[in-house]
Amino acid sequence: MQSVDGKNFLNIAVFVSGTGTNMQAMIEAGVPISLIVADRPCKALKIANEANISTALIERTNFGSNFDREEYTSRVLHTLQTHNIGLVAMAGYMTILGNSVFKEYGGRILNTHPSLLPLFKGDRAVKDALEAGATETGCTIHIATNELDAGPILAQRAVPILKNDTVEILHERIKKEERVLYPEVLKDILSGNVALIS
Repeated sequence: MQSVDGKNFLNIAVFVSGTGTNMQAMIEAGVPISLIVADRPCKALKIANEANISTALIERTNFGSNFDREEYTSRVLHTLQTHNIGLVAMAGYMTILGNSVFKEYGGRILNTHPSLLPLFKGDRAVKDALEAGATETGCTIHIATNELDAGPILAQRAVPILKNDTVEILHERIKKEERVLYPEVLKDILSGNVALIS
């Protein structure tokens, strides 16, 4: 079992906010998930319940400029520690967490992004790739850090950009590859074939 600082990855938490398609792909691929964490009521929680996976709804109710990110993050950390979580996989989680989670789980938080990083960072990645006239884009599984889309890259998969692609069509084709790649990376980490870099 792969470990960082003596902590094993036996207990994986997947963070979700929406439909849970990446989470569903992980479940179907046999990734052992101990906990699903959501920041809002969503379809992913229903899927997790049907799969008999423990869930934690740490609801974010404040989306204003006075949102206390560190207070919210401390609640997330408490939940992770209570469940003895060793590895976190962000899968469409829409709340940016505070620095304390990266201090506690540095090198053990994964995320996915719909581009071939370092190209097209941010939440307009698919649109930016189209507007730039790129001939290909893809998906990246990387270590999440407190700097957005800047952590070490673990794996990537290219997706060609076709002549009549729209943002929606291209994004769906990227997500199809992402749903294959993300579970593969997690299983490789568990087997020791991929080493994490903090």
